[in-house]
Amino acid sequence: MAKDKPSDIELLRTWTLTPAATLGSAVRAKGILLELRARLPMSSRKSLVLESGEIVLAMPSSAKTEFQAAVGIVSSAMKDIESLPVIPREIQDILVIKQGERHRWLADGRLPSAGTRTVRLAGRAKQITFHVFDPRVVEELLNNGTVDEWREDDIAAAAENRRRAAYKAKLTRSLKKRAKKSAASGKSDDLSPSLDDWAQFDSEGLLR
Repeated sequence: MAKDKPSDIELLRTWTLTPAATLGSAVRAKGILLELRARLPMSSRKSLVLESGEIVLAMPSSAKTEFQAAVGIVSSAMKDIESLPVIPREIQDILVIKQGERHRWLADGRLPSAGTRTVRLAGRAKQITFHVFDPRVVEELLNNGTVDEWREDDIAAAAENRRRAAYKAKLTRSLKKRAKKSAASGKSDDLSPSLDDWAQFDSEGLLR
């Protein structure tokens, strides 16, 4: 086997991804790689890879100028990489939550948005817009066990909603039954509350 010529020796540079950057997520690490690649010229993107928690840039020595330019771009981006907004698939992996939970908690304000981002899908003309999240907020949610508390709150709220729905259904059946009896006897039941009355009681919290 022929020995490599000097011109075939690779130029190599690595950057370590810290836990503060990845938040312990392989999905987040891959997202950071894609973000860094997007900042490079198209010809340099495949030279940047993720290996064992490190961002690795490798090029042949014949591409010294291109290599130096790529090093400058990646090094500059890595300075603020821990502040890179967290995208939906990343936060779901970091917090181990489902898409439905992310949508629900975002809608009710428990999960604060750090803004929106619009991207064009690869090979398509269509653009999509989605919410992104502050990595430090996500880290706090992860460390404080807040997600477990939210799930417990959701379970309690769902149980209360079912109880109230069952009680309202029971009241409705009772009122209809009394109305039929009154109609059959030819008497009016002025003392029986109307459905509007019950709705007012419910709005005032009397049925809770």
